Amino acid sequence: MTPFYPVGLIWFRRDLRLADNAALYHAAQHCKTLYCVFVFDDSILTALPHADRRIEFICQSVTELDEAIRHAADRPQAGLITRRGLPQEIIPALASQLGAGAVFCNDDDEPAALARDAQVARSLKAEGRVLLRSKDHRIFARDEVLTQSLSPFSVFTPYKNAWLKKVTPFYLSSYPSERDLPAKLADRPEADRQRMPTAVELGFAPDTLQGLRLPTGESGARQLLADFLPRLPQYKAARDFPALKGPSYLSVHLRFGTVSIRELARLAHEAAHHSDGSDAGREGAATWLSELIWRDFYFQILAHHPHVIERSFKPAYDVIEWDTGAEADALFTAWCEGRTGYPLVDAAMRQINTSGYMHNRLRMVVASFLVKDLGIDWRRGEAYFAEKLNDFDLAANNGGWQWAASTGCDAQPWFRIFNPITQSEKFDADGKFIARYVPEVAQLPAKLRHAPWLAKPLDLLKAGIALGSSYPYPIVDHAVAREKTLARYGILKKDS
Repeated sequence: MTPFYPVGLIWFRRDLRLADNAALYHAAQHCKTLYCVFVFDDSILTALPHADRRIEFICQSVTELDEAIRHAADRPQAGLITRRGLPQEIIPALASQLGAGAVFCNDDDEPAALARDAQVARSLKAEGRVLLRSKDHRIFARDEVLTQSLSPFSVFTPYKNAWLKKVTPFYLSSYPSERDLPAKLADRPEADRQRMPTAVELGFAPDTLQGLRLPTGESGARQLLADFLPRLPQYKAARDFPALKGPSYLSVHLRFGTVSIRELARLAHEAAHHSDGSDAGREGAATWLSELIWRDFYFQILAHHPHVIERSFKPAYDVIEWDTGAEADALFTAWCEGRTGYPLVDAAMRQINTSGYMHNRLRMVVASFLVKDLGIDWRRGEAYFAEKLNDFDLAANNGGWQWAASTGCDAQPWFRIFNPITQSEKFDADGKFIARYVPEVAQLPAKLRHAPWLAKPLDLLKAGIALGSSYPYPIVDHAVAREKTLARYGILKKDS
């Protein structure tokens, strides 16, 4: 049983909200007085590019969190303490300064986070203090959904079935974390009552979110959720088409915890099982719930198999020899810059480069293209996404790339290879998404935008396209590349 502490410190991390916050709830139940802190972690910041959009998102969300804390306390002296540096040093020192007997936070199973938390816990323990972690950013933690032999699942569908069998209203219920908070919040030390830092003050480029229509903070998450729920019945039908407004666009909010996964899963689960709903409504909700379960699945894969950060989930796949050298580097650069000559691939890469977002269907298409058309190591693509994606999450990003490379948790055979042309024709049939991001081919008739090199010279002339000049020829022949990929993976035939 958790003892009662005169003073507690709440350490916000990937949970930038007051509503339905597990650590906040437990802190309010077990402390008389509470302080709140967020640390801008230098071990993370120093590795990021100058124009990283996530810093602006975090800064705006932290500012809103500070305002929410001061509003809850009804005192301007209350609010969020912010520091910059290494949490391993800052958190124990701050707990000592404030006289906090316990530091409350929500857990994180990424290896670097586990090492950080272990160091913080040791430093706190040396002074008679304690670090108390709560489960918050997923429904089920690493060991809560296991096979009958009590081992972790390695294939999604059996995991999903076990997840659905185990879930009850208890796991989806909200923590009333704001209920007892006002009476508990302490005034910050006077030196910590400054306004929240901006991205520029942290050393990053300004205005990186302008024009992206990316609402931030808990209020931004609520805005996006309110917009999505009326579209939920169409989610299954619309989610694969990048020109449609199909997704929830909440992934970045889930990543930084400005919305509760319990609330989203509860809404999806209730809608999927609502007897009065339409078939489409239930199917849309069930499909969305399945996407949320994928998050839990990848979290438990990372927790149980941390080797996936550097190596294939399936060890046998580490024998695959990827293309390297100057030619591979040039192909990789063309892929990064959206100059492959395959319009759907190029449109997707330009989308991520200009906005920090990429539609989920397109993430699969471009990943398959990099690995199985260009023969380039999936880890290079994974690292590029990690740098560019606003919603980057180590577990999901790694899981998605290994899925595309057939090296991870995938029940499908390794010889599944996406055809970038047929994917384009199926999921952007009118070429609207392509036209938005690849204006070079926008004047072609829609059916010709998928493979402009197959268009007649007159059609190209009318569209103002000079292949090899205004728009590139394909950097690889898909049919030839497919045969090379089959040969590359052929070494695994005996194990498949």
